[in-house]
Amino acid sequence: MKLTVLQENLAKAVTQASRFASVRSQLPILGNILLKATKTKLTISSTNLEISVLIQIGAKIEEEGQISIPSKVISELVNNLPKEQITLESEKEQLKIKTSGFSSNILGMDATDFPKIPGILAKPFSLPKKEILESLSQAVFATSVDETRPILTGVLFILSKNSVVLVATDGFRLSQKKIILNNQKNGPVVQKIVIPKGVLGEIGRSLEDVPEVQLEIQEKEKQVIFGLGDVILSSRLLEGDYPDFEKIIPKNSSITVRLDKEELLRAVKLASIFAKEAANIVKLRLSKDSIKVLAESSSAGSQETDVEAKVDGETKGFEIAFNYRFLEEFLHSVTGEEVKMEFTTTDKAGVFTDSSDPNYLHLIMPVRVQS
Repeated sequence: MKLTVLQENLAKAVTQASRFASVRSQLPILGNILLKATKTKLTISSTNLEISVLIQIGAKIEEEGQISIPSKVISELVNNLPKEQITLESEKEQLKIKTSGFSSNILGMDATDFPKIPGILAKPFSLPKKEILESLSQAVFATSVDETRPILTGVLFILSKNSVVLVATDGFRLSQKKIILNNQKNGPVVQKIVIPKGVLGEIGRSLEDVPEVQLEIQEKEKQVIFGLGDVILSSRLLEGDYPDFEKIIPKNSSITVRLDKEELLRAVKLASIFAKEAANIVKLRLSKDSIKVLAESSSAGSQETDVEAKVDGETKGFEIAFNYRFLEEFLHSVTGEEVKMEFTTTDKAGVFTDSSDPNYLHLIMPVRVQS
């Protein structure tokens, strides 16, 4: 292998690939990245066997070939080189790197031992960039961090020809976001998959100059592949039965509250100062034309904030408690100016929606407070 490539392009690619190299793995090859030169492209890839990445960059190829080299070494080295052309040349299991006034030999490994990584999408399913990024920001935060229930650490995707529905829950809250699709040719009738949040978080980093996300499901291999321009991400799918979330979404409510998002967020942040000392609990006390956001701590004191609201329904004596962090994270995910909250009883999930987005719904379970 022999080629010339720009330092900026190579540095960006090896930095991204290094994030998926598994330095502490019992398999030393997983701590490496694979460089492969073909025709006019240099392909950089890595994997931790959970998530894989393959990146293509333009290069002047003099001789095709491939080599596997330690990710940490190549990443740190290339990022510290001047912004000019770099020459890469492999000989057996060594990689020579040259620029003006600099040369280095990096010890590598046999490239044939490197795991196979998907590099092409046969029948991709297209998702618009803006919509998928917004949807991920409204769903991923509600996934669980509890590894004892791995199915909840991912996001459920319900794919059809006309829409994609994203669902995430940790058992205490639930986010549901629907993307309406137009002119979709390759969409399935209905297909449900659960994708780990790790790979979903990476999508936003790789979409700078890409108008859409290409998605393909490989059922036999139990993996999903994302095409992001010159970057291909692949991940295993989470296996298991996702909870029947539709059963817990209330079909009606007895109280509806509409209020300004920023005002409510300010009130929750003020309450959080005291709630942090009291199991994160804030209370919402409803009245005819406002809500009070309250929090108290035996060690720090107490506070209450009045927020103007349009309230429909019987509110006499209605007070409900939530984890302030759940309220805050939902409010940060809202793009509109007004929030709608719907309640039935103080022990049933509250339904939170963005008044400007009928396709986004969020549930939060209340906290039981001893009187």
